[in-house]
Amino acid sequence: MTASTETSFHHGMEAGPERRPDNTALWDGDTGTLRDASRRALVQLLRGPFLSAERHGHLWAALLNDESEIRSRLADAYLELVVDVESQLAFARNVRVPDTDAPKVMRSHPLTFMDTAMLLHLRQQLLHGDGRERVIVGKDEVADQLQVYRGATDSDPAGFAKRINSSWQKMVTYGILAATSTEDRFEVSAVLSLIFGADEIAAVQAEYRRLAARGTGDAEATAEDVAAHEEEDTA
Repeated sequence: MTASTETSFHHGMEAGPERRPDNTALWDGDTGTLRDASRRALVQLLRGPFLSAERHGHLWAALLNDESEIRSRLADAYLELVVDVESQLAFARNVRVPDTDAPKVMRSHPLTFMDTAMLLHLRQQLLHGDGRERVIVGKDEVADQLQVYRGATDSDPAGFAKRINSSWQKMVTYGILAATSTEDRFEVSAVLSLIFGADEIAAVQAEYRRLAARGTGDAEATAEDVAAHEEEDTA
């Protein structure tokens, strides 16, 4: 083989299509390039709410091995991959594209005033724990802390307790709270640390306390109410 022929041969290899990894086909006609475990990790991210090493050990390992390609697959669907190696947590979220009405792939769950107040309180507990130890809570103690949001005009303690129970169940369903081996004790997921930063917690919590003082902390108040008041303050 002459030097010119050898050079041409290598250039042809570089210009050709990217080679498909071996042994990734799972069925006849399968054109996917991810391994089985990595595909399952991708599916878990799409299903949500998150992927963790504790709950999905083999999927977490697959995510780390193929993070770049999984991130690219999600980006093709207008999704951003968030990975925290220290907390061993990952999730996908809708991207915000400037000046573009990007489609929303991940479903959002509307939160009531009480849902958000409970999320804020649980996130605050993670801040106190400083990430060095597990944060364990019980429903009764959380309910006591949320009494501040009842408002001076709320004369229905049974209704307030019902709203707390509903919000608590949502936290369990969404994976924010996980049952422990001790009855009625739940661990707060570190995923909240990725969603809410310390500064965001302080700002929103202060606004919620202000709304509660005004007597607006009822079942119909939502996160949108807080945003509206914040706009009034900055106008």
